[in-house]
Amino acid sequence: MPASHDLLNEAQRRAVMASGGPLMILAGPGSGKTRVIAHRIAFLVDEQHVPPWRIMAVTFTNKAAREMRERVEDLLGAAASELAMGTFHSICARILRRDGEPIGLSRDFAIYDTDDQMSLIRGIESELDIDPKRFPPRAVLSAISTAKNEQRGPDQFQRQADSYYEEIVARVYTKYEAALRRAGAVDFDDLLGRTLELFDGFPDVAERYAERYLHVLVDEFQDTNLVQFRLARILAGTHRNLTVVGDPDQSIYSWRAADIRNILNFEEDFPDANTVLLEQNYRSTGHILRAAHAVIARAEGRPEKRLWTENPEGSKVIEFEADYSEEEGLFIASEINKLVRSGQVKPAGVAVMYRTNAQSRAIEEAFLARGVRYRIVGGTRFYDRAEVRDLLAYLRLIHNEYDTVAFRRIVNVPNRGIGDKTAGDVVAGAAELGLSPIAAAHRAARGDDEASAIPKLALRSRQALAVFLDLMDAVTREREHLSVADLLDRVLARINYKEYLEKHDRDHAETRWENVQELRAVAAQYEEVEREASLAAFLEEVALVSDIDDPGAEAPDAVTLITLHAAKGLEYPVVFMAGMEEGLLPHFRAIEAMPDRTQMEEERRICYVGMTRARDRLFLTRARRRFMYGSIRAHPASRFLADIPNEEVSAPGGEARRGDTMSPRGLRAAAAARREEDFESQPGFSPGDRVRHSTFGVGVVIAVALQGGDQQVTVAFPDQGVKKLLQSFARLEPVSHD
Repeated sequence: MPASHDLLNEAQRRAVMASGGPLMILAGPGSGKTRVIAHRIAFLVDEQHVPPWRIMAVTFTNKAAREMRERVEDLLGAAASELAMGTFHSICARILRRDGEPIGLSRDFAIYDTDDQMSLIRGIESELDIDPKRFPPRAVLSAISTAKNEQRGPDQFQRQADSYYEEIVARVYTKYEAALRRAGAVDFDDLLGRTLELFDGFPDVAERYAERYLHVLVDEFQDTNLVQFRLARILAGTHRNLTVVGDPDQSIYSWRAADIRNILNFEEDFPDANTVLLEQNYRSTGHILRAAHAVIARAEGRPEKRLWTENPEGSKVIEFEADYSEEEGLFIASEINKLVRSGQVKPAGVAVMYRTNAQSRAIEEAFLARGVRYRIVGGTRFYDRAEVRDLLAYLRLIHNEYDTVAFRRIVNVPNRGIGDKTAGDVVAGAAELGLSPIAAAHRAARGDDEASAIPKLALRSRQALAVFLDLMDAVTREREHLSVADLLDRVLARINYKEYLEKHDRDHAETRWENVQELRAVAAQYEEVEREASLAAFLEEVALVSDIDDPGAEAPDAVTLITLHAAKGLEYPVVFMAGMEEGLLPHFRAIEAMPDRTQMEEERRICYVGMTRARDRLFLTRARRRFMYGSIRAHPASRFLADIPNEEVSAPGGEARRGDTMSPRGLRAAAAARREEDFESQPGFSPGDRVRHSTFGVGVVIAVALQGGDQQVTVAFPDQGVKKLLQSFARLEPVSHD
């Protein structure tokens, strides 16, 4: 046995040295699956004398392919370069360039990226006189992509269309495919689909590849879709040496057409398959591992396996219950600062994970308040998200009709047929005439002769402007009688913004609408804290938060904010999972889908994936009440928390979890203690103290109170009047009386 095998445990060695035929390696998180795949390839080459060029290894991402190649190079040296290794898409691209001529592809075919696809669909919609507002190109492209992943061509899609929308998509799909073929081009989905077309239509080509590759290895098999599964079967069809590596417990991408049945039914599809379980975990502590197993053990239909570790027991999993999401964010920020200051972890070793992007807002604001540097992986800061900026622009223009930037942003959002040139002409004319953009737009819409600074607009443009102005005039009149949150509701209703998101960005409409609701919650919450809240004050407050420099932009040593889906495959010494509540995790869609448990089972797997990202410390946090969908809602604790045994969990400070998981007394006491601790850690201001604010200048403290785990300091500023400020956000500094 080679010395390198000494680095493997017994199960890993069985997987590496398994005989030929179908092999399924069920590899739990942190069980060393990449090492096993690399060693199996080396075993095949060095000990089974399989030529490297007769081995194909397929991964799901370019990053995984690079890591795999590096591991194999360490074991095989230069021979690793002869392997057929890469993603499904890259391997299929090579096959099509070499053998795509029978299906009409030249060796130099173009691969259209998303921009190319969008341009093509826009042209087709124009040619067919299809309204892009009703059928946004991005949504149409998404529908076509889904159809291709389901192996439904244009003809089948047209036959199965059961709505007017799908009938229109079918027309575009037909033209789109014809245009691709005329151009001798393929899109990303075609790389897989057309390879399958080649193999199905020309069996001799498929047989040649199946004969060439003695061994085919597929990583992350639980994430394969129907097309990828069929490709793997064909490529391994002659020699039947198909090795698949994966974990059904980590199947969380059904929305990307991943089919968990591919791995669950592997032993049915290949009755002579050998199955090896990798159950020793090298990543997490004992407490974390047992807590995670308690959650996933209740999943339905999973192959039985139980992870174990020789790692230390470590700290218990910490559960924390806050009153509101803002307190949850402040707790996370405070705990991170403690861990970093004590030298237990560096900021880059901490990740905060959440189910929905909208949850990041309260966490971001808490991090800004507590000085925690952060970066958002695969996302955008809350106040930089397009839908948030759109709605803030509406509020800004209602407040100040001279706000040119806001005018230009939303004059054609949603699409009203007001082009950039028209908007530019109005703004330029306003500047020359000394008018607000709104006033100039009124003149342009009327076609006033005296508005010579504004070029004469076509009737259609004037009518579109008039519609926009009617809207703005109406909501501006109403502002005096409405709270900020109600004003935002009025804007949303008048512009049909939810419908706009669903048509304009079908794939992300739900996530973006959640961000809209989070902004609405910010407005409602602001009014609770500020008795005399005004639109002007709210916009100022938001501007002060959103205008702070990106705290992680130039800070590689920053805390990571990331969704649970994006976190798969990663690991961190310290993990916070925020929003462990019914409606967030599990998501409300899964709850509404009951008694069909398909979505709920995937939510359970999402929770498990998040928990198993943690190496040393795991915090599970939640809020009893949260602003959602326009109101304060009570949120019971996630059902997944009830699955975790008490002996694996404690409250902050080490106190044991007591009583019912849905209302633990220990957590409530800890939350109260945390609020007191936060209060005491802030500078001790008293009435009469002079303080400095970065925007309002120097003022005098007239009152101090505890507000939601923070200090509310009432300050009289000579030029700004009396302001009620939360110290964690205001960052007031004491000023001497000298």
